[in-house]
Amino acid sequence: MGRKVGGVAAQGGEPPREMGAAAGAPAHATRRQRWLARLAFAAAFAAVVVVLLSGALKSITALLLGLAGLAITCAAAWWFLANRGLVRWLAAAVLVVAPVAMIVVYVAAGLLWEIALGVVLATAAVTAGRAALSSGRSPAKPREDAVAPQRQPFVIMNPRSGGGKVGKFGLRDKAAALGAEVALLEGPGVVDVAALARQALDHGADLLGVAGGDGTQALVAGIAAERDVPMMVISAGTRNHFALDLGLDRDDPASCLSALTDGVELRIDLGLIGNRTFVNNASFGAYAQVVQSPAYRDDKSGTALQMLPDLLSGHQGAHLVVRVDGQVILDGPQAVLVSNNPYETGDIVGLGRRARLDQGLLGVVGVKIETAAQAAGLLRRAQRSRNVTVLTAREVVIDAEQPQIPVGIDGESVLMPTPVHCTIRPLSLRVRVPRDRPGVPDPRPPMDWSRLRHQALTFTRTNGDGSGTQ
Repeated sequence: MGRKVGGVAAQGGEPPREMGAAAGAPAHATRRQRWLARLAFAAAFAAVVVVLLSGALKSITALLLGLAGLAITCAAAWWFLANRGLVRWLAAAVLVVAPVAMIVVYVAAGLLWEIALGVVLATAAVTAGRAALSSGRSPAKPREDAVAPQRQPFVIMNPRSGGGKVGKFGLRDKAAALGAEVALLEGPGVVDVAALARQALDHGADLLGVAGGDGTQALVAGIAAERDVPMMVISAGTRNHFALDLGLDRDDPASCLSALTDGVELRIDLGLIGNRTFVNNASFGAYAQVVQSPAYRDDKSGTALQMLPDLLSGHQGAHLVVRVDGQVILDGPQAVLVSNNPYETGDIVGLGRRARLDQGLLGVVGVKIETAAQAAGLLRRAQRSRNVTVLTAREVVIDAEQPQIPVGIDGESVLMPTPVHCTIRPLSLRVRVPRDRPGVPDPRPPMDWSRLRHQALTFTRTNGDGSGTQ
């Protein structure tokens, strides 16, 4: 019998794993965790008391109206994206009016400050709850190997990337002063970055550095892994997601050059889609289809609003089928994201970060929403929604009835023949990073009120040696 993963049974040799469980959760809660759990319940109880005592039935009605307002706002957002003409304009009006109406209701009921206090207490409850569920110790980090400075580093820099960060931070001169040979992607014409990197290695380069966007980083990463030479990432792109998840400083790209003189080496995974490497993710569905449009470059918002109604309704774009280990886990999703190691899913905000890049796993997030009611249901935690599938796997196959489909690979749109195979290359890339760097913050555990209740109701007596006994 298959195990349910995101609403679909998974079978096969090694089933995909559902994400969301708190990593590294201790078997026995410490005294600090137990008191934090009690504080979380106390704050949650206080929030309810504040709302109830401030206006009895009136406050309950206002609270229910607030929750209904949030659901209506989510539904209106869906109507706005999935429709055109009069329905879209009405949905836009609802998006504006609903939050204002909620505030007016609270002011008219004389409950604005009480509701605000209730929100503060609820936030405190969640904060204390997350702290209680945390293991209290940092999770395992990638191993850092001490290394000697490279003899012949070669650094590729895109002077246009990130709005001109290469020039703004003087990266070319600073890298050259540290003994690196620097090649600027200035043209004329399009520069073949892969050929440039391979040529440098053929001439004796023993490190490849890249100051550019994630797409360029991925291209060079594949070559560095192929030749088993270290790579240095310089956060000179626009978003620098790869640099961020390596723990590098995105605000000071020049600090990444410290890897040349005082660096350590990490071994990380790379994603592989077809025969192309990706360092962050590959996206399928609505987003990839919109970005593929020739009109997208000149009018991003207008193109998206024009195309989304047909894409979300299934009237346009490929009908995607997602398989893991031969088992269909998604049929007809509007969007699928396959990532090099899973993104955090303790909450929807965490989807922008990866705590580890060496777990040997792909992350998979799929979204299938067909009605406004389902859109409103996303207010629940993402991994508990039937409309959002979140899991991990070692191989993912995206198929469609079309011979080729658009795919967004590390932010670059390409057309790929179907079926599209995504795999993981464990520990295939050596990355040189500064010894002194901001690092990657520990992932936040998801809220689990059942575990919190168990912690809060666990009592111990102190022994003579200071340890606790249940």
